[in-house]
Amino acid sequence: MMRRTSVFLMGAAVGAIVAVGAAQPRLLLEPATAMAAASDTYRQLNLFGDVFERVRADYVEKPDDAKLVEAAINGMLASLDPHSTYMDAKDFRDMQVQTRGQFGGLGIEVTMEDGLVKVVAPIDDTPAAKAGVQAGDLIAKLDDEDVKGMTLSQAVEKMRGAVATPIKLTVIRKGQDKPLELTLTRDIINIKSVRSRVEQDDIAYIRITSFSENTAEGLKKAMDDLAKQIGEDKLKGYIIDLRNNPGGLLDQAIEVSDTFLDRGEIVSTRGRNADEIERRNARPGDLAKGKPVIVLVNGGSASASEIVAGALQDHKRATILGSLSFGKGSVQTVIPVSGNAAIKLTTARYYTPSGRSIQAKGISPDIELVQDVPQEVKEKAEAAGVETTRGEASLKGHLKNGDDEKTGSPAYVPPDPKDDTQLKLAIDLMHGVQKNAAYPADPKAAVPN
Repeated sequence: MMRRTSVFLMGAAVGAIVAVGAAQPRLLLEPATAMAAASDTYRQLNLFGDVFERVRADYVEKPDDAKLVEAAINGMLASLDPHSTYMDAKDFRDMQVQTRGQFGGLGIEVTMEDGLVKVVAPIDDTPAAKAGVQAGDLIAKLDDEDVKGMTLSQAVEKMRGAVATPIKLTVIRKGQDKPLELTLTRDIINIKSVRSRVEQDDIAYIRITSFSENTAEGLKKAMDDLAKQIGEDKLKGYIIDLRNNPGGLLDQAIEVSDTFLDRGEIVSTRGRNADEIERRNARPGDLAKGKPVIVLVNGGSASASEIVAGALQDHKRATILGSLSFGKGSVQTVIPVSGNAAIKLTTARYYTPSGRSIQAKGISPDIELVQDVPQEVKEKAEAAGVETTRGEASLKGHLKNGDDEKTGSPAYVPPDPKDDTQLKLAIDLMHGVQKNAAYPADPKAAVPN
């Protein structure tokens, strides 16, 4: 069995290799050869020490020793692949918050405007909502400290904190003559990774934005609530929207896949050595009760999203609709190190039930429909140096996967559903307005595993 700690899928890579070949060269080393290899490694470490001391002694300004070492660690990990990284204590805490899906805070979605924190929306049943914080409010001070001069992340960090601790907000509200002062008490805030609604009275639409600790539970609750709202007899099927979902926890991707499957392999992970193979299988019980399922993907669907799409596609349990996914099929293990920090290290590649590696190739939809990106969105993205087309194959230093790598597809979802051509097609398929041989998926045609 593969050694495991906390395993995360954060948004890119996997490749098809023969794991057996990776272990044998070490097993065949003669003692003298092994000693020579170790000696060479120590010489390289001595070289690092020499350079480190030379920089400390002769650089034009006195460097920070800790920053030099951290930069060296970052460089070492970055040389491996785009997803192996070093996390200092703060980054490690932030990652834990993201994957845990909850934190101590106020419960507001915010952005930055004119140097102040602007409230996008308060989250229902949170300290912010209970205190009367409104969308559009501008937060000028936090505990009497001016927000101007802070970055958004610094302001958010200040608003988060231990549960049951107070914080005072000075709020500028349109229509009020003077700023409001509100004292809020921090509470546990749950990040909703699952959002759902009824589409056209008879379709259950469920959007999964990431895979955190509460995602599978949120999916099951959404399915149950929507089935009751619509009625089992009236329900046409489920649209699971994984577009722009960058990934998250491996076990949650497995549990989400299992929600729609009765049996068979969901995913296998394969490490460097031949014995580092782990297979995860579905348990009996399709909570969708055989209803048709359409999974929406695009160039922003990565890693854990691709595990779900690949498993349901191979088992012919769902029709995959949209554009080519990102193509990240590697597993990152988060390993704590000294100083409350951690490294996120690529330790395995994953494969779909049929044995497909999607590293730098992605999941090709059963029904391909590329969402048009408006010209103004393209121009804004170009001005910000952001590409609207995303793909693992375009990342420098990505794990290679043969000669047929693919470059991804646009990662754009229109904010207004009426402009969403991929969602419209999914609805039309479920209503029979449009026909396609790939819908509904036929489990009898699944790839044996």
